[in-house]
Amino acid sequence: MSLLKNIFYYGIKGLLRLFTPFYFRHNLIFGLENLPKDGGLLLSPNHQGAFLDPLLVGAYVPKKLFSLTRGDVFVPPFSWLFNTMQMLPVFRIRNGYSSLKNNEATFNRCYNILAQGEKLMMFSEGLHHSEMYLYPISKGSSRLAYQAQNKFPNKPIYLIPVGINYQDYNRPWKGLHLVFGKAILIQNYLNSADKEVHTINRIRHALAEGMKACLWIPENSNDYIQKVVALKQMDCSQSFETIRNQLATTESPSHKTSKVPLGIQLLLAILRVPNSIPLWMTTRVMQSFSDPIFHGSVKYASGLFIFPLWYLIICGFFSFFFSFNILIIIVLCFIISLYLYILIKNKFIL
Repeated sequence: MSLLKNIFYYGIKGLLRLFTPFYFRHNLIFGLENLPKDGGLLLSPNHQGAFLDPLLVGAYVPKKLFSLTRGDVFVPPFSWLFNTMQMLPVFRIRNGYSSLKNNEATFNRCYNILAQGEKLMMFSEGLHHSEMYLYPISKGSSRLAYQAQNKFPNKPIYLIPVGINYQDYNRPWKGLHLVFGKAILIQNYLNSADKEVHTINRIRHALAEGMKACLWIPENSNDYIQKVVALKQMDCSQSFETIRNQLATTESPSHKTSKVPLGIQLLLAILRVPNSIPLWMTTRVMQSFSDPIFHGSVKYASGLFIFPLWYLIICGFFSFFFSFNILIIIVLCFIISLYLYILIKNKFIL
């Protein structure tokens, strides 16, 4: 990686780590000590938050993290950005049979990345979804780890289950628990007398169980909706295990909706005014995505870029009329009004 790309990569990584605690009210990371230092790591997170998921995992995993990304997005002018952010293209049948031949080069690079003791990320569920529990995972990550280990049997390679737990993936200033589970050493599966397909299935089963152990709500159930409602009202400053146990053992409240009081609606309308332009811009961008799962990612990106730009514009405009001290007070009032708007909206609108 060239010097410019290194600066850009670690600059973005640092920016994400700086901003994330301002977007999530309780941003807690668990299990980084589970990441082995003696081999290659293939991280397998659940995929609930669209493009926000890889950003969060990449921000908190030490050093560089390569990731597999749908190949059809590698087009100018974005290809430079994706390459700089260590993204590797992988193609599917829907991209055309002619594109599938490009996967061989990508997978060979993945094998070498893991053999060199570096880190790679792959979403084992395949597609993103809106549920908090784990969807059935594909064989993709298990097969990749097994084939890399088979090619380099003397190099330790690990599968790392990862749980991305959003208290509400569609709302800012909610809880986030990022959980790294127990490593799965693939060398332990090489001496199996089973056929390759059976060995890969055993690895996939171990990975699925490991991923479930990293989630607040690991599986679907009859009271799933009630658990989600209960979770949205919990204090996410508690430990991961505390929240997980509370959801598993306590009786969840029934799912009730109530009308927001008129006074609260009026207060929200007033608090919205100072930031109405960036909020409107964010809404417009969200409307361009038919899939609502992208909305949380859009809000995160908006907080990272649109709102800071808005405050710079405000500073530039009011600098013609007020002193620096007054200018700081004005900007703080804009930021506080946004904070109160989000806080009150989260409290009264479930």
